[in-house]
Amino acid sequence: MQKQMIPDQDVDTEIGVDEEEPGTPESAEGPRRRGIYLLPNLFTTAGLFSGFYAIVAAIAGKFEPAAIAVFAAMVFDSLDGRVARWTHTESAFGKEYDSLSDMVSFGLAPALVMFEWSLHSMTDYGSAWGKVGWMGAFFYAVCAALRLARFNVRVGIVDKRYFQGLPSPAAAGILAGAVWCALNFDIPGSAVIIPAYILTAGAGALMVSSIGYYSFKDLKLQGKVPFTVLLAVPVLLIIIYLSPPNVLFLGFLGYALTGIVMALWRLYRRLGRKAAKA
Repeated sequence: MQKQMIPDQDVDTEIGVDEEEPGTPESAEGPRRRGIYLLPNLFTTAGLFSGFYAIVAAIAGKFEPAAIAVFAAMVFDSLDGRVARWTHTESAFGKEYDSLSDMVSFGLAPALVMFEWSLHSMTDYGSAWGKVGWMGAFFYAVCAALRLARFNVRVGIVDKRYFQGLPSPAAAGILAGAVWCALNFDIPGSAVIIPAYILTAGAGALMVSSIGYYSFKDLKLQGKVPFTVLLAVPVLLIIIYLSPPNVLFLGFLGYALTGIVMALWRLYRRLGRKAAKA
């Protein structure tokens, strides 16, 4: 006579990821069905795909599509969190998935695109210089990882109006924009190795710095704005449309420089106050 097997109520009977909040009571019929929210994670997956495609395109020597893919990843990255908040589908899984996607799209992808386009040419000057080239790309990638890890552990602690260090999407925009802009002027990567290396290492260093960058998170898009602000939106789109690579590169580079300028200005004022007290 066969014994009837009674499933253990303490063992999950569904395959998936638990998206329920801790302490959520289970129904009388057994464990709640587990799963993940689809809509916001679709945007995150699209961003991850864009970053992965940028890597594949760069290895194949298709640098313009690779640079464009990095910017496409930025668009998807800006949407997944907003969609999650608008649809009330925020979750711990989504936050972790988004962070891993950012590491690929804004850490590995820009570093490899820049390496394949320009820094790889340092091997022409000897194997030792070739190592210096890929170490520069690795420095950017590890700085992006450290920047994302620091951001994750400091959520809810720092002032939301400012980022500590250059955001990884902005750093990726500098590298991808530089490649796209150079291609727009038919400049080969081998001709700008030193500027490319400085941009790569500089963007990486700014990510792990303590320089504050305005986050734009206190802007209330759902509120009323003056008519001139509404008019500025299509004007900005027209400017970007006229020369996307140049405008995007200069825009992200300018954003990075604003943090440095403001940090120097605060340092100047602080030294001035100390001198006045002395």
